[in-house]
Amino acid sequence: MTWIHRFALLLAASTLLLVTAGGLVTSTDSGLAVPDWPNTYGYFMFSFPLSKMVGGIFYEHGHRLIASTVGLMMIGLAIWISRTDDRRWVRRLAWTALAAVVLQGTLGGITVLYFLPAPISVAHAGLAQIFFCLTVSLALFTSASWREGAGVIGDPILARLAILTPALVYVQILIGATMRHTDAGLAIPDFPWAFGRLIPPEWSGPIAIHFAHRVGAVVVTLAIAATAGHILAHHRRSTLTRFAWLLLGVVTVQFTLGALTVLSERHVGINTAHVATGATLLAVSVLLGLVVHRRRFADAPQPVRVDSSAAIPATPGAVR
Repeated sequence: MTWIHRFALLLAASTLLLVTAGGLVTSTDSGLAVPDWPNTYGYFMFSFPLSKMVGGIFYEHGHRLIASTVGLMMIGLAIWISRTDDRRWVRRLAWTALAAVVLQGTLGGITVLYFLPAPISVAHAGLAQIFFCLTVSLALFTSASWREGAGVIGDPILARLAILTPALVYVQILIGATMRHTDAGLAIPDFPWAFGRLIPPEWSGPIAIHFAHRVGAVVVTLAIAATAGHILAHHRRSTLTRFAWLLLGVVTVQFTLGALTVLSERHVGINTAHVATGATLLAVSVLLGLVVHRRRFADAPQPVRVDSSAAIPATPGAVR
């Protein structure tokens, strides 16, 4: 394991921590606990007294500190990759990730300055997930296993599922972010029913968003079950089985957390864990898609071709 790969893994883990901290800010309604930006109550971000980090300020300012640290780490990784990696597309991806985190920080500032407008807040949440997937991808691309892997050949069904699944997970995350930032998390207060019925007897904007998120959860679960089932049925002896079991485990936890979020009336810990687990589910599905489509990348190892027409020299005493 190279040092650059270790650093990329640390960055990906730090980004997951950042997403979790952002979920904690939303779960505790601390988005406006610090009303100014980029400063914190007039202080330079890193000079704000720790003694003043109380209540919502602790969550919001802590989120900013983690975000700034992740941004600095991304600058370091982009420079490191540009100086040491000979693959142009990886270098471009690193700079794209850096641009994404800069834009992410800007959107975070706008949400504060304009008092948490829902569209900007949802975009902020959605871009956070994309940046997390970029850091996870860079960790994969800098690994030795990536250079050695050849991808899956001759399985068009899995190829389609490996693209469809992360796309569905991401759409579901966007619906969830819309639900969180429009205060629709308890628009339907019971589970698994909706006001005691399978389909809500009455409708409003928040109810529609909440119900769409529930339907999306079923669709995502079925997509992951189909993907994992296909892998376990047709690629049982490959390393893809690890992804299959991991996806099944994470989606089970995520579905359970979603139900508990409603039943606990949006308990802070459960609600935040739901956000973090959703990001993890997206990252695992993206990694699976990249591994399945490994042969499509420019640095994919070429299969060894054997010339069957070449004469095989006979050995002394060989039976003819």
